[in-house]
Amino acid sequence: GSGIPVSVDTMYPQVLAECIKHDIDCINDIHGLCNTDYAKIAADSGLPAILMATYSIPGDPVGFDSVMGALEIVLERAELFGIDNLILDPAVGKWTPERTVEDDWELCRRFDEFAEFERPLLAAVSRKTFIGRLLDKNPEDRLFGTLAVTYDILKKGASIVRAHDVAATRDLIDVFEKVERRG
Repeated sequence: GSGIPVSVDTMYPQVLAECIKHDIDCINDIHGLCNTDYAKIAADSGLPAILMATYSIPGDPVGFDSVMGALEIVLERAELFGIDNLILDPAVGKWTPERTVEDDWELCRRFDEFAEFERPLLAAVSRKTFIGRLLDKNPEDRLFGTLAVTYDILKKGASIVRAHDVAATRDLIDVFEKVERRG
């Protein structure tokens, strides 16, 4: 391999099963193990799983308390299937019409509270709508806003970053680690 971890982002059990045959390193499930066939395949693979806060459809919890509740349920599902190598995704973003940009800002402001789950956390804020609305910018012009939010979320405990602008994000992480004396 290249030494670069590869994650597959799919909600389809058949696609997941096929991808596992090709030496992937991680599973990303935006349905939070709602599909039992998917959950069984994920469990059998032994791969780390990124699991998004979901009750029944991706991103359906609205508001901080609802996201916390959904993450508790996702952890229960993971335990049921014997998946213990996992990363939690609080589902920042406009996943459903009910979700507002203020909901996303609250998730970011309170990101440190997700530490109560004692699991690695995914920062998936790159180019999101809530940043675009604040800055009045199209997705491709949201780099600086994305980097500001990413830095803040890293300070609040995120351990994995999802990025569109990889080089700039890598620079941000290098600076963050130096400032925090981790590098």
